[in-house]
Amino acid sequence: MLHCLSAILPSPQFATPISFQSPSSLLPHIPNMAAMATFLKKPLKLALVQLATGADKAVNLSHARSKVLEAAKAGAGLIVLPECFNSPYGTNFFPKYAETLLPSPPTIEQSPSFHALSAIAVEANAYLVGGSIPELEPSTKKYYNTSLVFSPTGALIGTHRKTHLFDIDIPGKIQFKESDVLSPGNQLTVLDLPEYGKIGLAICYDIRFPEAAMIAARQGAFLLVYPAAFNTTTGPLHWSLLARARAVDNQSYVALCSPARDLDAAYHAYGHSLVADPSANILSEAEEKETIIYADLNNDAIANIRSGIPISTQRRFDLYPDVSANQK
Repeated sequence: MLHCLSAILPSPQFATPISFQSPSSLLPHIPNMAAMATFLKKPLKLALVQLATGADKAVNLSHARSKVLEAAKAGAGLIVLPECFNSPYGTNFFPKYAETLLPSPPTIEQSPSFHALSAIAVEANAYLVGGSIPELEPSTKKYYNTSLVFSPTGALIGTHRKTHLFDIDIPGKIQFKESDVLSPGNQLTVLDLPEYGKIGLAICYDIRFPEAAMIAARQGAFLLVYPAAFNTTTGPLHWSLLARARAVDNQSYVALCSPARDLDAAYHAYGHSLVADPSANILSEAEEKETIIYADLNNDAIANIRSGIPISTQRRFDLYPDVSANQK
């Protein structure tokens, strides 16, 4: 934390004049490697499935399969499902719908969602970000909000437990406290899709904390993916703003995938799944109903903005810390 010491410390008295160096004399010349690098190895069609979900897990899994296959038929190589795609969203639902993922791989009885997602990825022949599901860790009896990512071969290639829990209280609007039931994950997640490159993965409220996105981008992620279920209070305020902020901060693509809005449910998801490009332009955005949106991603969009506005080589780590330092 930075503190303003000028209010509590006397001004220093210098015996001789101080010669201040310019920023360029403090830092070595660094070529603009960010513009020269290839972050996205080949063009990628991204699909976000804004899925309508209900109380029946088996129906949700079957419905997810049909929509993922629809996206694959349209040519998507990476397909994303929303937060809590296999269940209603709410603290009262997490324990009821929770599945055991450890030790991995779980049995089909322990995690029908794990096995369904693996099979769907194979059938779709695409990378699949399985939104998120409620997870119970048997050894600790803790619940998590967990995202699973599968390769086109059906192999599990990544797991992310939501690291920042949705605890808010907006008077007269909404009060929600995930920490009443859930525990936070303790790891950041960057995945390698060998044919394409790296993606950063986080869940919903995680997007409000820019440090994780910065770390993923500095580790080479061309895309930041957020399965998310903002609501009709926070969505209009910050949904698009946060996506575009993370995009412009990191000069990376950003994808937010929401459930479809269900006004009969206890929790009203915002919808409006969207994809922002590295210049913070919205490439595709849904409304509130169930749909699939697509965006075509390419490396030129990343290279051009990073060449024209080369912030990656202009940072002043002599003035502030590098949040990605010592991160694997």
